[in-house]
Amino acid sequence: MRSSPALRAAALAATAAVLLPLAACSDGDDGAEGRSTPTGASTAAPSSTARELASQKLDWSPCPPPSTAQGGGESPSPLPGGSVWECSFMDVPLDYAEPDGRTIELALVRGKARDQRRRIGSLVFNFGGPGASGVATLPAFGTEYDSLRTRYDLVSFDPRGVGRSEGVECADDAQLDAFYQEDSTPDDAKEEKEFTDGQRDFIADCEKNSGPELPFVGTTNAARDMDLMRTVLGDDRLHYFGISYGTELGGVYAHLFPDKVGRAVFDAVVDPTEDAEQSSLGQAEGFQLAFDNFAKDCAERDDCALPGATGKEVEQGVADLLSQLEEEPIDGLGDRALTQTLATTGVASALYSKETWPLLEQGLDEADGGDGGLLLALADSLNGRSEDGRYDNSNAANIAINCADGKQRFTLEQTKAALPAFRKASPLFGDYLGWGLMSCTGWPVAGAWETPDVSAKGAAPILVVGNTGDPATPYEGARAMVRELGAGVGVELTYRGEGHGAYNSENRCVQRAVDGYLLDGAVPKSGTTCS
Repeated sequence: MRSSPALRAAALAATAAVLLPLAACSDGDDGAEGRSTPTGASTAAPSSTARELASQKLDWSPCPPPSTAQGGGESPSPLPGGSVWECSFMDVPLDYAEPDGRTIELALVRGKARDQRRRIGSLVFNFGGPGASGVATLPAFGTEYDSLRTRYDLVSFDPRGVGRSEGVECADDAQLDAFYQEDSTPDDAKEEKEFTDGQRDFIADCEKNSGPELPFVGTTNAARDMDLMRTVLGDDRLHYFGISYGTELGGVYAHLFPDKVGRAVFDAVVDPTEDAEQSSLGQAEGFQLAFDNFAKDCAERDDCALPGATGKEVEQGVADLLSQLEEEPIDGLGDRALTQTLATTGVASALYSKETWPLLEQGLDEADGGDGGLLLALADSLNGRSEDGRYDNSNAANIAINCADGKQRFTLEQTKAALPAFRKASPLFGDYLGWGLMSCTGWPVAGAWETPDVSAKGAAPILVVGNTGDPATPYEGARAMVRELGAGVGVELTYRGEGHGAYNSENRCVQRAVDGYLLDGAVPKSGTTCS
């Protein structure tokens, strides 16, 4: 079975690259240890180039098919009512410290508001990762947010380094096929050398192909891009919907430009107080919780295809299967085998949404019978591989942005010392995420900070939505974000559900609260719970 377009789009919406360590974000450093405060907009008089960029006019036209870097596929389908998605490019400085220097283009997409008379402005989306193409994702899931198009132009973009916005390039398709086939959880000195050599070669390819851009892809620059975007779109304030990493980007924006925050929603919230190791450890716990819930649900059904009378027994069967795959991979798709690493990636991919639990059950059952095609297709969706064997740049961008943002660099010894804690947090995903700590080891750009400052005193209320069953951004992150935004800014809304994110769960309670705030300015009572 090959990865379907729907499955590919689902991975985009679920922020396909989030399994790599979620480092804290920015590209500027004030030199302080630990939490760093980004430098805001310059107090100097704007240069002529800056004035020209702020007054630029966007040339909107019907969107072309997504590029390979954006994930490929067909041109976006028309919006409900028949209007078309429009695309454009916006010029931004590569380096905000040199506003008269080189500029780059950011790719944008827009679905115009239905009620132009009552139009509030633009609602800017970031779907996370970092690394997800907003230009590809918003049209793929535009119908899920169409109630908001009554009064907003729905707008998204490829952040710098992503998709068509000077997308970071690392390895080619054949190299990536080989890279993902490698064992990412080494067990002995030989495998450790192969693992670290593979990481080193991947980073060398990134530096070779995108070296000049790598220092400038961090989150503070992306936040500044959004403020320039706000100006160019003609809005006095930024109305914003951030999902997953998009919540961290939104928090950094709110800190830099608190007086420019309009109506904003953070969904599937990244914990801004956690460094790279803490964030990865939280993900291990989150994915384990999601898998435990899946296994329990399966065991309690009479028609479950997986062996086991209890959730623990189902989980043990899956653990045994993964152990077998480490010793002997099975047939996957084409000439690619299903390895232990790819199978674990496939399991994680399906845990992003409860809607894909049936695919996970089917894929595990088929793999137990020697057919690894479905689990490999699930892994492909998370790794950004299309049906024709081409990779988007989501994972390359994810690593580049995270490594520009996060200070932590883990040695082999430090990584191995951390593994027991990861295994305790998750028997199934501990090694997989623990070894991922080395993703930035040897990166050519120094990281900016350990955790970002998202304090936003004086900002308008920001609705912060946490999902108790979220595997990738555990629920506790929402409460941490509310605290860090500051009194009177963060408004907490809890969804007791499963999957990555709450608004796209179709829970009417969540959607009424979000729509009520964004469309009518009705701020829910902080602490509201939906189930």
